[in-house]
Amino acid sequence: MRVFGAGDGTAGLFPREGLGMPVKADMLHRISALVTLIGLIVAFAFLNSAFLTPNNAMSVLLQTAVIGLLGIGLTVVILTGGIDLSVGSVLALSGTVAGLLVKAGLPVPLGMGGGLIVGTLCGMVNGLVITRLRIAPFIATLGMMMIARGLALQLTGASPVSQLGQEFGLLGNGALFRIVETQANGLPRMVFPGIPFPAILLLAVALFAAYVLKRRQFGRHIYAVGSNEEAARLSGVNVECTKLAAYAISGFLAGLAGIVLMSRLVTAQPNEGVMYELDAIAAAVIGGASLMGGVGSISGTMIGAFIIGILRNGLNMAGVSAFIQQIVIGCVVIGAVYIDQLRNRR
Repeated sequence: MRVFGAGDGTAGLFPREGLGMPVKADMLHRISALVTLIGLIVAFAFLNSAFLTPNNAMSVLLQTAVIGLLGIGLTVVILTGGIDLSVGSVLALSGTVAGLLVKAGLPVPLGMGGGLIVGTLCGMVNGLVITRLRIAPFIATLGMMMIARGLALQLTGASPVSQLGQEFGLLGNGALFRIVETQANGLPRMVFPGIPFPAILLLAVALFAAYVLKRRQFGRHIYAVGSNEEAARLSGVNVECTKLAAYAISGFLAGLAGIVLMSRLVTAQPNEGVMYELDAIAAAVIGGASLMGGVGSISGTMIGAFIIGILRNGLNMAGVSAFIQQIVIGCVVIGAVYIDQLRNRR
């Protein structure tokens, strides 16, 4: 078990004996995930010389941003001992609402803000159903998964919302330090694709989430609830509010991921985000998060997200079908969960 800081209502919750081994096991899991990531990069670079080109590297960053954002939100929920199966559908609903608001004439920032509000509200509903109605997180979020997807399809008539304008696509397609030169024939040539805005956004969110979880009282409460909910309650932690906040964060980040994805497409697609929740859960588990709660980190989830992103990118470049990719990632997830079970037994 973990030991939490004094003065935050969780000091003394857990015995200090045996602290070293879980912390060491958690670190070893992250190191092993990092070694796996490096091994994948080396293997795919050997198989295809184009893998390490700047264009492909920026493409991997862009593709990983959405899964990374969803993974951060799911990590917070998993740390409390819960699960959120609705993030893929909430992504679609939030992005669709943002697109509809912009299509109706609202400025792009306000339309995207509306999408974020919708995502946060979906997360809060999940939290309320779980804490107030005492419904298991798996069932509650499964219900929200169907509700959000149905709302997205109903609002759009199952059709994409297009003609959203160039400004709507700036967040998803813009890049920092992009260099384009004009050739002698007058046509532009990409010298350096730049660092995608979604990758910069992912970095900012990951750093802030890691700071909150490791340095703020709320983060210690998240770990306390996942490690031992009853002990956390007896020590003065408001367990219901902590869980509600965790699911609201997951919903907010799902909404943010939806806006980033729809901005990339410059079209609001109500059918987007299918199975994204599984990739996000896989990223968290591969990175060392325990489905039992109380163990995990944002840095580990980022490593897991890049493992999935690089796997998909490398297998695509190798000509492997999407169906085989699903099989490979499924096997990786099963292996990660098995390792987590071995760690819990110890």
